[in-house]
Amino acid sequence: MARELHPGELGRDGAGGAMSPLRSRLYEGKVRHTRLRPFHHSFTYRVFYGLFDIDELDRLDRSLRWFSVGRFNLLSFDPGVHGAADGTPLRPWVETTLRDAGVELDGGRVLLLSFPRILGYVFNPISIWYCHGPEDDLRAVIYEVRNTFGDRHSYVVAVPENGLTHQFAKQLHVSPFNGMDESYRFTITPPASHLSVSIEQRDRDGSVSRAGMSLTERPFGDGTVVSLFLTHPLLTLKVIGAIHWQALLLRLKGATFHPRPEPGSHNISIVNSRSVVG
Repeated sequence: MARELHPGELGRDGAGGAMSPLRSRLYEGKVRHTRLRPFHHSFTYRVFYGLFDIDELDRLDRSLRWFSVGRFNLLSFDPGVHGAADGTPLRPWVETTLRDAGVELDGGRVLLLSFPRILGYVFNPISIWYCHGPEDDLRAVIYEVRNTFGDRHSYVVAVPENGLTHQFAKQLHVSPFNGMDESYRFTITPPASHLSVSIEQRDRDGSVSRAGMSLTERPFGDGTVVSLFLTHPLLTLKVIGAIHWQALLLRLKGATFHPRPEPGSHNISIVNSRSVVG
């Protein structure tokens, strides 16, 4: 069994034994949702995420016994369902997408926060790309949102200095109990020993709902992979199950149903600087 790989620990690059630090992480914590209008409804559940450095996926695949990239395992990661989701390599997609937003990474690291697959299955309501410059300065964030109908939309935000709150119009039908005439307000912290994301959904009358995650870093190694699998064995099934269960409860409480509109022809939005709240 491969030994435990801790954040920042040196790992072999597979090209003759040169050593460099690993940057991928695992995070464990809680996700919460609270609906404020037209009635109160809330729930919280325990989760774990992977924070994947897209340049070291091959190393993770080689180093760990119970985690794989692009193939079946206890936990795994499928690059083909992110970004363009058509087999395009992730870094070229990120760099081209950010260039369209006026952002150059100049070779800086790209981290993707996402649920891993568990025994081959996953549904990711949201994945977040943290895109850095060569001095490890956070230059952009991409919020990759999916719904249960198979639609997806990515919101690309250039991050100005100290700008970690982002507000933009909703472009994808997610919940059948929320209309399309709404906006999001994201507040994030950069990945560190703790990581948090807060999401406020608003309409013309104010806040409709709030959601967020609060996560604590775990070492990315076989011991943690097995531990998280044993303590959250049905996490990815629980996510999709919870979405439908909570939808049923909202319907029983009398929430207004909004039919799914036809998705737009573009699935990427570039958020301009005037929509970024510092």
